[in-house]
Amino acid sequence: MEPVVIDDLKVDIHRGGLLRTLRAEDTDDGRQILALLDSALGVSSPKAIYKEAFIDARGDDYVVVEGIEFKSRILRINLDGAHRVFPYVVTAGRELDVWSFAVTGMLEQYWADKIKEAVLHSAFRDFTSRLIATYSLGTTAVMNPGSLDDWPISEQKKLFQLLGDPTAAIGVELTDSYLMIPTKSVSGIRFATQTTYENCQLCPRENCPGRRAPYDPLLYENRYKAISS
Repeated sequence: MEPVVIDDLKVDIHRGGLLRTLRAEDTDDGRQILALLDSALGVSSPKAIYKEAFIDARGDDYVVVEGIEFKSRILRINLDGAHRVFPYVVTAGRELDVWSFAVTGMLEQYWADKIKEAVLHSAFRDFTSRLIATYSLGTTAVMNPGSLDDWPISEQKKLFQLLGDPTAAIGVELTDSYLMIPTKSVSGIRFATQTTYENCQLCPRENCPGRRAPYDPLLYENRYKAISS
């Protein structure tokens, strides 16, 4: 299947929630933040590229998707029973980066960064809901290169290869260290599943602001650890 580009992702940011996050409700700072938000929304153009891709082969610690081998024991186990996956890249867009470069003042730049983050999260929610509805996926899970040691960030290069040319399509490029530009971009593989899964379940990092599920110290041992011969 050919990659699909979405260039009309919806952005719906709860203003009160943003001000609460920034501890700026009913303050002069809050009014400045909302003015910055309006300015950002006037130029933002979040985009996504994704592909319906099919699994060719599996090994003990790898899975081959349309000729490209992704090396990860956890990804391999999570894809048991799956025959297709949906690699993707979603970005808040280069337009927001250009906008934020013109923001002056350390505090204002911090607010601008949080606004770009909120735009990305909102756009990603819209992308996810559209993808699930389009393909009637039901329950899904996501894995992201670099989120766990088992699937290193260097695998970003293979994901981009699978998607063709995300740089030309939506303006997202990889650095030599496999980070994405614009930085407010996310990538991964979404797949239908009957088992609840979050990367956070395998990550012991404490006090993580992005945590979506509690750490399960027994999960790797029980579900993913290879059986010694």
